[in-house]
Amino acid sequence: MRFIAHIIEKLQRHPKRVVFPEGTEPRVLQAARQFYSLRLGAPVLLGDRTQVKQAAAEWNVSLEGVRIINPAESEDLPAFVKRYELLRRYKGVEEKEARETMLNPNYYGAMMLAMHQVDGFISGAKQSSGSVLRPLFQIVKVAPEATTASSCMVMEVEDTRFGDEGTLFMADCGVIPEPTVQQLADIAVSTADLCHQLTAIRPRVALLSFSTKGSATHASIGRVQAATALAQKLAREKGLEADFDGELQVDAALIPEIASRKLPEGQVAGRANVLIFPDLNAGNIGSKLIQHVAKAHAYGQILLGLGRPAADVSRGSNAHDVLGVAAIVGVQAIAYKDLYPPEDFTRGDPAG
Repeated sequence: MRFIAHIIEKLQRHPKRVVFPEGTEPRVLQAARQFYSLRLGAPVLLGDRTQVKQAAAEWNVSLEGVRIINPAESEDLPAFVKRYELLRRYKGVEEKEARETMLNPNYYGAMMLAMHQVDGFISGAKQSSGSVLRPLFQIVKVAPEATTASSCMVMEVEDTRFGDEGTLFMADCGVIPEPTVQQLADIAVSTADLCHQLTAIRPRVALLSFSTKGSATHASIGRVQAATALAQKLAREKGLEADFDGELQVDAALIPEIASRKLPEGQVAGRANVLIFPDLNAGNIGSKLIQHVAKAHAYGQILLGLGRPAADVSRGSNAHDVLGVAAIVGVQAIAYKDLYPPEDFTRGDPAG
């Protein structure tokens, strides 16, 4: 069974509530409708009710089973305003500014997520990453047991020789421009954790570089080597059964014939199902190349390390991509407490 079909089947057994702040966006409307039609749970669209209905009518999308909330008319708005004012008091935010902020669907949706009114959050189809991530970092924040918030792309390619039957997990492709050794190790462990949660397959994690085991020398290679060692240590402490290796070139990570020449004794080389990029340039470029040149189904960015499940989809996503991301976020929500202990994730140190 292909990856996303397996995810959909799993979520059908444990339906969840997912909020889509971009309620008038056609691709989001179509994805929300499919989310309900496939019995994945209860989709929530945010926006002016009249405008949402007009957009749905224009695109011939049924809104049966879809809940619509206009933040400006919501009975929860006063409580959300007070909560946001409290969270941002150190920034001098007062009631008027807090109210204006909470009228923004991304902020309202993030507050719904933080207050457990929904199980997952999907946005970004027509907005920049900053406008999606900022509310989440301010309101939901990084989970208490996590030190790094990052993101992961799940790629489903036609050639089943790669990854696990064509499924590859790639990170970080959307959040941290130049990760430190600690951040790179955290990204590797978080992505391996997600891989195991979604597939129940042992993660084989390749930390990528332009070098394979000392074939070149550069400061960036040392960072990848150190992150690999730290990731192995963190995984052991967490009780996560996974294999980590680095530094590896991407061909050595994915292609058995090349791996047999470059690293014949490796546990990961030639068999990697998780690829960790050394920086955001490599991650963003690499993932988009695979998506468009290899015509892969791309699901992401799945946000890692947050207190609650959320995703920042690409503005280049189609309705199928948005649906797939929503399904992944829903499945994350089934056992999210196993990844991050259940605490009040709206507490803790304020985010910037």
